[in-house]
Amino acid sequence: MINHSIDLIVGLASGLVVGTGFVAFITVLGIIPRLIQLSKTNKYLHFYEFAVISGVMFGTYLSFTPFHFNGGSLIVAVWGLFHGIFIGMLAAALTEVLNVFPILARRIHVDQQIVWLMMAITIGKIAGSLFQWLLFVKL
Repeated sequence: MINHSIDLIVGLASGLVVGTGFVAFITVLGIIPRLIQLSKTNKYLHFYEFAVISGVMFGTYLSFTPFHFNGGSLIVAVWGLFHGIFIGMLAAALTEVLNVFPILARRIHVDQQIVWLMMAITIGKIAGSLFQWLLFVKL
C-alpha cells in the first residue's frame, strides 16, 4: 500500500514538472503565437487552443489506459503523419523564433537561396523519416 502511494506521488510530481516545463517552453519562446502570426491564422486562435488542450488530454488518457488502436496500417500512417506535422511545425516555429535559418544561411553564404536551404532541410527530414519507417519499422 505504501509503495503504491509513493509511486502515485512520484508519478504526479514528475508529470507536473514535465508539463510545467513544456508549457514554459511553449509560452516563454512564444512558439504558438509566432506560428499563428506566420501562418496568418489569427481568427483560428480558439481552434489552436482547443487542439493543444485536447491533444494533451487525449495523450494523457492514452498514457494511463490500456487503450489500443486496431485500425491497421492506414490509421497508423495517418497518426504518424499528424505527429510528423506537429513536430515539424513545432521545430519550424522554434527555429523561426530563434532565427536559426537566417544565421545558418549567412554562415554558409547562401543568403539569397534561403528558400532552397529550407526545402533541402525539409526534403531531407522527409526522406530520412520515410527511410527509417519503411526500412526499420515496416508497417
